[in-house]
Amino acid sequence: MLKHWDSADHFDTSKLKVLLVEDQKPLAENIFEFLGDEKYSLDFAADGLTAQHLLATSHYDVIILDIMLPGLNGLALCRIIRRNLGKNTPIILISAKTSIEDKEEGFNSGADDYLVKPFNLYELEMRVRALCRRNFSKDDSFIAEDLRYSPGMLTLATESGQSIVLTGYNATIFETLIRSYPVYASFELLSEQLWGHSDGASHTIRTHVYTLRKALKSELGRSMILTVHGRGYRLSPQLV
Repeated sequence: MLKHWDSADHFDTSKLKVLLVEDQKPLAENIFEFLGDEKYSLDFAADGLTAQHLLATSHYDVIILDIMLPGLNGLALCRIIRRNLGKNTPIILISAKTSIEDKEEGFNSGADDYLVKPFNLYELEMRVRALCRRNFSKDDSFIAEDLRYSPGMLTLATESGQSIVLTGYNATIFETLIRSYPVYASFELLSEQLWGHSDGASHTIRTHVYTLRKALKSELGRSMILTVHGRGYRLSPQLV
């Protein structure tokens, strides 16, 4: 069933999904133990490259990211998350570096928060939850089964971590379908959303839907759009 995405809604409605990137094992274990698995679904990476792989294949509600990491450091990874992966996931940088210049570099790299080591674990949790609330309030997303579409980011993501950025007519059509889900969107409604009037040619709409289906099939492995003959189209998330 379609749900509007707000501060109480996410794929696992009982837990926030957190990625911790920290090479100091004792600190990582303390954070895991404090946050626990009742309110959080926790993933861990001890280096930047492992974290980059996880971020490319999975969705997270917040990232706790150490700056001093082996190989790919936290600042470089932060820039990759923003520029290469195109993700707006909230990032909390944690570091023993205390100068204002260090903090400025962290924020300029794309971080949302900066916490100096050593820190109180309860303060870390407060910051995690505050950033998640802020991010959810900005994110006017819609959910249909295991799909989440974010109109502000033009991003369609699956629960398994796959994603695609939709643009142009593809974005307009998909947003119309997911807003209408589970009922169908008529040719008239699609025409209104695409061109501002309800008498657009149905064969032109069919061409654009065909293009969208191909993109969804290529990137996510599912075509997802069911034809309702003579009436329009319906989003069918599991349709291959």
